[in-house]
Amino acid sequence: MHLEEKLILVKPDASYAEEIISYRREMLLADSSMDGCGSLRRMENPHEWLKENETYANPETVPKDRVQSTQFVLTREEEKRILGMIQVRHYFNEYLEKYAGHIGYSVRPTERRRGYAKRMLHESLAFCREIGLDRILVSCLRENEGSRRTILANGGIYETTVYEPRENVWLERYWIAIPSQKK
Repeated sequence: MHLEEKLILVKPDASYAEEIISYRREMLLADSSMDGCGSLRRMENPHEWLKENETYANPETVPKDRVQSTQFVLTREEEKRILGMIQVRHYFNEYLEKYAGHIGYSVRPTERRRGYAKRMLHESLAFCREIGLDRILVSCLRENEGSRRTILANGGIYETTVYEPRENVWLERYWIAIPSQKK
């Protein structure tokens, strides 16, 4: 990360449509996990994806088999380049409680190893506090050293490793306490 670059964590809107397309394309070409992107993997139209994000963010419209969630993107402000995506789930369903947790995130392949995931996770903690969470569950693939370091750098405390049979993967589960708001 360059010292002079200004990064912002924002809820994406239509002004990011081209960047959403670009982010999706780069992730797919790299065959990269799209954690924290909601349904972006299967949605080519960024406006449909944005509309779905709105549906999930509203407790009145979130589908009954899903949970309320809020989508954010980390951007380099001067160029509005999406560097990463992070999704905060407001509460659990059975799957999230056992495997995925409150937060999923990913970083664009060409922007990795620059501290962006660490920053996104850190900045999302204030939002988690705003929605009433005092701690969050974050999981990562057992072999994902970068994600493990991101979680640990944000105060993650290891709980356990679980096997997720649908994806045939082992996931490490970590809890992060949400710091109280400073006065």
